[in-house]
This record gives sequence, C-alpha cells and structure tokens, in this order.
Amino acid sequence: MTRASIVIVLTTAPLLLLSACGTATPTTQPTATATATVTATATVTAPQSTTTQPSAAPPSAVPPSAARPSVQAGVVPNVVGLNHQLAQDTMQAAGFYYLTEQDATGQGRLLINDRNWVVVSQSPAGGTKAAADTKIVLRSKKIGE
Repeated sequence: MTRASIVIVLTTAPLLLLSACGTATPTTQPTATATATVTATATVTAPQSTTTQPSAAPPSAVPPSAARPSVQAGVVPNVVGLNHQLAQDTMQAAGFYYLTEQDATGQGRLLINDRNWVVVSQSPAGGTKAAADTKIVLRSKKIGE
C-alpha cells in the first residue's frame, strides 16, 4: 500500500465511521470522494567495478571492514579466556576469517549464542605466525562450566 493510499484511508475512515452512526430518521449525508494518483519512480545504479591495489600500509593499519588480504602471514592473537564472540571479532580484526568452533566438553553442542561461551583453547596457539587463510579452531565451553 502506498503512502498516499494510507493517508487517504486514514483521513476518510473517521468520515465513514461518523456516517455509519446516523440517527433513526433518515437524512441525506454529503458524499466524500477522494481520488489519488501516485507515481513512483526508482533509479537503480549499477555498482562500479573496482580493482584493488596493493597497500603500502602494514596489515594492522587496514580497517577490519576492508577486503580480506591475499594470503599473507600474520600473528595469531591469543583469545583463550575471552567470550567466544569477542574471540571471533579479535581473530577477524587480525585478518583471520577461516574460523571453526567446537564444544570443548566433548558433548558436541552447537554454540548458538556465542556470548554465553568462553574460549578454553585454540589451534594454532596464540602468538604463532600463520597465513591469513589458516583454519583457526576455537574450543569453547559455556560460561560457568
């Protein structure tokens, strides 16, 4: 429903209600007629193609929202003891996006709400040098277990 149609409905609805609440004697009520014509035009612009140029800035200076770098080595952050969501955010900020997770208790539970879990171990270990496409395994358990 367009905005103009909604406005028309909202402005004529009280008139219809008032006319329905008539008296016992028949009277002639004025008839209200509203006509609206709405024309909607949308402009769609195709995305421009861009080519990425190698950056001279160090990997730590590249914002996390930037495109993933080609396979470059970096230092794996130590995220043991952090809640699982913060651990994932930290890994991605360091340029590691190939992340997997496991229930450290061996029960095979899925980590539905990452903020309710804490990382108890990781592979590869924090502080080691690894390529950006290295698989990072975060083993977590529910907070308080």
